[in-house]
Amino acid sequence: MTFRQFAFRNVTRNMRLYTAYFLSSMFTVMVFFTFSIFAYHPVLSGDNIQSSAALALSVSKWVIYVFSFFFVLYSMSAFLQSRKREFGLMMMHGMTVRQLRRMIFLENMIVGSGATLSGIGLGVIFAKGILLAGENVLALNEPLQFYFPFKAIVLTLISFLLLFVLISLFISTVLRSGKLITLIHSNRQPKPEPKASLLLSLLVVTLLGISYFLSLRASGLSVVLLLAPVVIMVSIGTYLLFTQLSVYLIRKLKAREQLFWRRTNMLLLSDLAYRMKDNARSFFLVAIISTVSFSAIGALYGFQSMINGALTQENPYLFTYQSLDGDSKAQAHIQLIDESLGRAGIAAEKMSLKLNDYKATDGSRTLVLVKQSEYNHVAELLGLNPIRLTAGKAAVVDFGLSREGEEMLNQPVELQSGIVIEADQAIVSWAVRGVSGYYVVPDEWIGKLGQPLKVSRYYAWHGAVGQPGAEKAGAKLTNELPYDEQYTFYALEYLTSKTNDGFGPVMFIGFFVGIVFFVSAGSFLYFRLYSDLDEDKQKFRAISKLGLSDKELRRILNRQLSLLFFAPIVVALIHGAVALTALSHMFQYSIFRESLLVLGLFFFIQVIYFFIVRLFYTKQIRSALAG
Repeated sequence: MTFRQFAFRNVTRNMRLYTAYFLSSMFTVMVFFTFSIFAYHPVLSGDNIQSSAALALSVSKWVIYVFSFFFVLYSMSAFLQSRKREFGLMMMHGMTVRQLRRMIFLENMIVGSGATLSGIGLGVIFAKGILLAGENVLALNEPLQFYFPFKAIVLTLISFLLLFVLISLFISTVLRSGKLITLIHSNRQPKPEPKASLLLSLLVVTLLGISYFLSLRASGLSVVLLLAPVVIMVSIGTYLLFTQLSVYLIRKLKAREQLFWRRTNMLLLSDLAYRMKDNARSFFLVAIISTVSFSAIGALYGFQSMINGALTQENPYLFTYQSLDGDSKAQAHIQLIDESLGRAGIAAEKMSLKLNDYKATDGSRTLVLVKQSEYNHVAELLGLNPIRLTAGKAAVVDFGLSREGEEMLNQPVELQSGIVIEADQAIVSWAVRGVSGYYVVPDEWIGKLGQPLKVSRYYAWHGAVGQPGAEKAGAKLTNELPYDEQYTFYALEYLTSKTNDGFGPVMFIGFFVGIVFFVSAGSFLYFRLYSDLDEDKQKFRAISKLGLSDKELRRILNRQLSLLFFAPIVVALIHGAVALTALSHMFQYSIFRESLLVLGLFFFIQVIYFFIVRLFYTKQIRSALAG
């Protein structure tokens, strides 16, 4: 048997430990290859408007590549830690440190080459389906025909083979053999009892509590300002949560004799503190990576929903048009819009009102006034509440996310005519698109204020969303009508379609990057659980001799695996929920449904993953007991 064959058999013999690493690496390679397929596609490459999507995909694949470097590096370090005893036995039989390093290099290259070729192979097999899905998600004007991605294959092959070579060289170079007796008895080395500081445990509660409080209380731009300090506090708090607070709580539970001596709790709690301490770094990485994944995908999905919802909510009209009152060109524009609606068979009701501009006495500002009757007429057609004015007072109205009107409450403003305008109520309404901070005043006031500086006429066509031809008519009118300071035209469905087209690549990229992070986080958990498998086999084999029943074994394994598997995921879900709530506060738009869907979906996937891992883990333990 040659040395290469020996390394290959080592890989096949440790396939249980290498499986998650291989599959995760293969998936990462496949995603990188997928992005490369799009980046080099003839439709997306070159000097055209769609090349921006290809550029974004190209940048994203290198982000994944950098992440892959650290993922592979961590994975290999975990494997080496779990195989110390094996290395010691090999050295006892005459293997030199140089040969040990060469063996590790060959093993990593075998797995890495297999993952790279498999990822590229799967990418080629599903290339047609990937291009078809990307064509719909990216909302491209031209179809993405299948082509043989030679450049993408060469780039992916060279990039990932180079990555595995560099990491293999790095790992084999920095590998420390240690004392032979230490390696052989690595799984028998006595471990000091884990200790935890009460002060640091309280610091966890303080850091996470302050972070959550600031995140949930912040709104608007303050969310962005708090981002850096909150991320730092959450990161420190999460690390201390697994290294200090979890161990401290387990020690407190062990001190409660009634709980500790109940059924199999002694076996569970005695080992749990050691497992939490040993796996603290892994759990910290899983929690942070999963939080990033949850927050990224949840934020992107929420953004898309928010954009579409805001467009529909803040512009409930199919079309809006604004110009100076009495403008001759404006009348021709209105006629063109009416004719376009008629030709397309779009049912819509036209409404209009005047926006009257008046100068304040001090000359510092201009007020926009709207008659109460005109506003209420538009509000009635839209199903909005009419405005009822207090005698001698006005109402100030905002549009969309603006809260300018709240600052204008009870602030008297004298106009040049001598009349004082003062608002005693602030209202948020989408009756007039894009205009905030205008006053609704009694009709008779307009006649007493004299000649306004400017009068604008606002037109809106209100109708059901989704009518056939509305988007096409909106696109045509947008190209034909002018858009400047004097004339403004908006078409709801055309604008929504263009926004979704622009957001498609972001959603496509964010989804795949988030999934890569999530799969990698699950792999970290798999590595840590299975790296302790041999130790668990010996432990349960010894305990079984004392009369441990199969039912009790299942109970211990279920509780232990559940705590170790879901502890970092639950922490990540809480972090993600707070982050997405803060995001909704920043934009003052609820994304609760979207957040619940994303977090629930990820949790459901994790539950399925847990059952699969538990099945094989329990099977391994039982086979050890049977033997």
